[in-house]
Amino acid sequence: MAMATASLTAQNAPRQPVPYSHKLHAGDLKLKCATCHPNPDPGESMTLPKPAVCGQCHAGKYDHEIRWVRVYEVPGFVFFSHRKHVAAGNTCEECHGPVADRAALSREKDLSMGSCMNCHREKKAGIDCQFCHEQRN
Repeated sequence: MAMATASLTAQNAPRQPVPYSHKLHAGDLKLKCATCHPNPDPGESMTLPKPAVCGQCHAGKYDHEIRWVRVYEVPGFVFFSHRKHVAAGNTCEECHGPVADRAALSREKDLSMGSCMNCHREKKAGIDCQFCHEQRN
């Protein structure tokens, strides 16, 4: 059954400008997510890999901008901090699925407001509107 899920995932994955296997890098090579996806201040977003990061292991192959296609993106009207979630003990897999098992990434997890609210309830985190949204006058 795991093979069917992996196949389905690969079929739904957006085409990236450079072939990249999370299974190889995060699974087999055991690279940490933050190695390729740093979290600069103030900590809201994990960034997409820059050519210099790839060039640390793949010398001379990535000397130009890579226009990665985002798989997940938080809407602009939502306040979200990757740093705060990681500090609270959440794992990347909780929101992004079993990335280290995937050769190609597709959106596997529901990141709707309802899904986030359910997770906050389970973990006893804040669920007031202002916790994630700016109050407008």
